[in-house]
Parts: sequence; structure tokens; C-alpha cells
Amino acid sequence: MINKAILLVGGRGTRLEELTKNTPKPMLKVAGAPVTEHQIARAQAAGITEIVLATSYLAEVFKPYFGDGSKFGLSIKYAIEEQPLGTGGAIANAAKSLNLASDESIFIFNGDVLSGHDLKAQAEFHESKGADVTLHLVRVEDARAYGCVPLDLDGKVLEFLEKMDQPKVNTINAGCYIFNKSAIEQIRPDEVVSVERQTFPELLENKGALYGYIDDSYWIDMGTPASYIKASRDLILNSEISPATRQARDGVIISKEAKVDATAMISDGSVIESGAVIGARCQIKGSIISAGSSIGDGSIIDNCYIAPNVSIASNKKISREIINN
Repeated sequence: MINKAILLVGGRGTRLEELTKNTPKPMLKVAGAPVTEHQIARAQAAGITEIVLATSYLAEVFKPYFGDGSKFGLSIKYAIEEQPLGTGGAIANAAKSLNLASDESIFIFNGDVLSGHDLKAQAEFHESKGADVTLHLVRVEDARAYGCVPLDLDGKVLEFLEKMDQPKVNTINAGCYIFNKSAIEQIRPDEVVSVERQTFPELLENKGALYGYIDDSYWIDMGTPASYIKASRDLILNSEISPATRQARDGVIISKEAKVDATAMISDGSVIESGAVIGARCQIKGSIISAGSSIGDGSIIDNCYIAPNVSIASNKKISREIINN
């Protein structure tokens, strides 16, 4: 059984730059809780007892929220990169905080991905193959925006291909890995290393046991404003994806500290955070209304993100926008 993990939360989130100037992407709230909290809840439910948060950008905001992990039912440690080390460098740096046995394997989670796939089944597959690394793969209709990963009939990775106009296959890297200790030790320490561009291709070149585990359960990369809003909506409407969405009721999350007029309609996976004020006859559809913001009477907010402490005037109609001020 795999009971240790590294969560890569050091990224700046450049595609979400309008939201991440003061908050790292993994701490943005999705369905009422930070992205990282959803990932930790899923890890804990799968039997993970010890997790290292690999931090870099705005590293200081994680520990005050997550502490030692006791309130989340596991142990949390922190590995801070003074300069970003890339995915591979971050893994090597964080692994120093884990006392790994010679034959031990650990999970690696990317901080900007939410997935409902079966972690225990991925671990069983990894162990049954005697793999050095096992990648979670998903099938997509159009793989051009992703690196694609062809497999042989046994599930062994044949190639690790970057984005291309005519992908060979529609199985893509979904951003959750299992590494054994020896694979981690092959990553050059204290250097900037990309697992996608360096570690995986080098493993293949050296005949390493690199496998792909295909699971087509819910998966989303929250790299863009639209996918970020969609992820929040999805988690509320399907609370099975994350144990951290238990507060969802009737397809929405409304904080007890929010003020919602009795004539307002909140629907379609919306979240109304603490201190928000929703005026009379408002319609809030599939949107994130952040803490302390206010929506004036008669306004319609559809698939939007309203930042904290923003005021929307009465009778506004706003669709598919990020409103920061």
C-alpha cells in the first residue's frame, strides 16, 4: 500500500495571472475550498497518511492554512524551493522530507489538476507491473493541446510525446504519477528538471519500467479562467469527486455567513462565500461569488468569477467573465 505523497504546489499559474497575483493557484477556492484541500481530501481517502507540499510561489500562505495536517487526518510537511526547480526538481527536493524505504513508492500530484480517478487501483497496477513510474492517463477527444502517451498492450509507455498537430493517440498525461524510490534518485538534485521533458524520456532511453494507467473518470486541468470556474461547478454538482464538497446542498454551496435575499435564485453549481451579499431578484448561475462581494438587486451573474470584496451594481447582466474590481 502506498501511503506517502508529494503535492506539487509551487507553480505561479501564469494562465490565471489575473487571479494569482496575491494567491497561488493551488490556494484558489474551488467549490468553497482551496484546490489543495480537495486534493488532500482525496489523498487521505485513498490511504495517504503523509504528504509533502512542494511550494515556491507565495510559499508562506500554505502552512497557516494546512498546519501539520492533523485537521485533515494526515501529516503534512513543507518543502520550499527558493527558486522554482521544475516538476522533477521539486519532486527530488520534496522527497528529502520523506524517509523512504529502498523499495517504497509514492504518489506525485500536480497542483492544478482535479481528478476522480481510482488512486488505489493505480497503486495496485503500479505494484503489479513492478514499475519504476506509473502515469495516470486519460483519453480525450482532441489531444492536440496535450502531450500524448502511446502504450503497448501491457500498458508500458512506448513514447512520451509533446504537443503535436496530429497526435498518435488520444491518451494524455493526466498529471498524477507514482514513483519508486530509485526513479526519484535518478533526478539530479538541486537542479531545474522537468519530468515531462527530461525524466520520463531519460527513463525510456535507459529501458526503465515506465507504465501508463488509463482511467477515464472525471479529470480537469484548471489552467484557464473558464476551466477554473467549470471545476468549481463540477465539484458541487458531483460531490463524489472530492470529499471536501460535503457542504453542497441542492447543487449549490451557500455559506452560513452569506446574506442571500429570499427572492434570489442560486443554481447550477454556484458557490456563495462568507460575507457575500446577494440582492433581491438576483440570478446566480454556475458562478463563484467570493467572500465579501455584493451583487445588486436584479443582477444576473452567469458562469462568472466575482473576486473578494467586489461590488456589482443593480440590474447588471454578466456572463463568462472574471470580475476583479
